[in-house]
Amino acid sequence: MASSIPLRVLVCDDELMARKRVLRLLGEIGGVETALECESGEQVLARLREDDVDVAILDVNMPGMSGIETVLAMPEERPYVVFVTAHPEHAVKAFDVGAVDYVLKPVDDARLAKAIERARAFLDHGPRAEGEPAGAPRLTKLAIATHDGAALVSPADVTHATFDGALVSVHTSSRTILTDDTLQDLETKLGPAGSFERVHRRAILNLDHVDRLESVDTGGYVACLSTGKRVDVSRQSARKLRRRLGLR
Repeated sequence: MASSIPLRVLVCDDELMARKRVLRLLGEIGGVETALECESGEQVLARLREDDVDVAILDVNMPGMSGIETVLAMPEERPYVVFVTAHPEHAVKAFDVGAVDYVLKPVDDARLAKAIERARAFLDHGPRAEGEPAGAPRLTKLAIATHDGAALVSPADVTHATFDGALVSVHTSSRTILTDDTLQDLETKLGPAGSFERVHRRAILNLDHVDRLESVDTGGYVACLSTGKRVDVSRQSARKLRRRLGLR
């Protein structure tokens, strides 16, 4: 399974032996760089605040937060999730929350390798989506909701947008606009404007304003903009960006 960068995989199971089994099997799968270990959903959420993770392998039934509840509480730019469980009746709910695979215990090497390959395919290519209709009109004005109305700007003038934990800031070369719109709202509005890329759970970037991508040790980038601003590109987003730009 060739990949631009090795995978960082997190394994969460409250049962020590089940957790160690999955970790051991992961060690036999090529292209897995790091396997992180958690025993509860709360630990998973804490770990995701500190580390970039490509794939999370979660038990469904755990004391405290279940695997399903853990996924629902994950940040917006979450890892791809593989559920492992002894109970097949949870499969429908697992796929409802976006799992890429569902593996029954006891986990065997071939089945786990297939799940990892499936998650890697999603990372490298993204989920299959319906294409935009041919000849769709190009977005000429972006309406940004503000406290006193709506600011109208040309999408081409937007360099990036960031979320600081309270409000989203939409940046152009000449001004910054604070908005109650979410990054997801902006991403939807900017869909027809093809230069934009979601590069972090807290950032959208206009590639037309990027002068340079500086590599960082985590596998991500720092995007250096023509305005002098710098924007973090997460590990997962860097993988998609490399593919979009034809980089290895």
